[in-house]
Amino acid sequence: MKMKAVVAAIALVAALAAPLLLLHTRFPAPAAERPELPAQQAAEILLPLPKPKSGVVLEEALLNRRSVREWAPEPLELEDLALLLWAAQGVTEFAGWYRRTAPSAGATYPLEVYVVVGERGVRNGTSYLEAGVYKYNPLRHSLTLVARGDRRRELWEAALRQDWVRDAPASIVICAVYERTTSRYGERGYRYVHMEAGHAGQNIYLQAAALGLGTVAVGAFDDEALAKAIGAQPNEAPLYVFPVGVPRERYRLTFEGLRELYEATRRG
Repeated sequence: MKMKAVVAAIALVAALAAPLLLLHTRFPAPAAERPELPAQQAAEILLPLPKPKSGVVLEEALLNRRSVREWAPEPLELEDLALLLWAAQGVTEFAGWYRRTAPSAGATYPLEVYVVVGERGVRNGTSYLEAGVYKYNPLRHSLTLVARGDRRRELWEAALRQDWVRDAPASIVICAVYERTTSRYGERGYRYVHMEAGHAGQNIYLQAAALGLGTVAVGAFDDEALAKAIGAQPNEAPLYVFPVGVPRERYRLTFEGLRELYEATRRG
């Protein structure tokens, strides 16, 4: 009889607790009590799809490509940032694999792209992209938040305190997973990875020039500090930092000026 009484008591407690358990399941704990989501579970930001915007032909972009290190106090537009990321590593075609904007040895695609966004650094209509570090997904043309908060100072420290890194509204960071290429091509694969990073970097330069923006390729930095600043994975080696923004002074050369330049060099 005592055993029956115990079983009945347990059943009563379970029946009373069930609604409370259901209530807890339907209504999660307040934000202050919830742990941070891992980066891979963070909300995905779908970027504006690539489309013609600048009206600048390739020859004009080549003519006006410059390294820029001084920025106007203006944010980047999200649409422009999206085009810069697509220019670096975006998808262009599916042909049994996803072709990208930059050529890759054996279509091994070793590059991973991060973006460090400053406070009010990237505008989307009337709002701003949250300051933080994001990772670019080329196949979905989207961003995933890796770390919250303005990390430009950490990036500046890692980049040997080059002020144009600290002052730009955003910086694109290119990393490499060497094993994707070296597993097929051996030691020579390191060359191929660096070639590909150069292709992607030039694409960023030309897209920036077409949009009236500026950038500069930064290769001087502390590898470990930079990887820590952006939350890179252990197998991702930083190769390049591209601070981007609206130039303080806009370069606008003409082909007439180019003709005069060549005439001068030919006379010499």
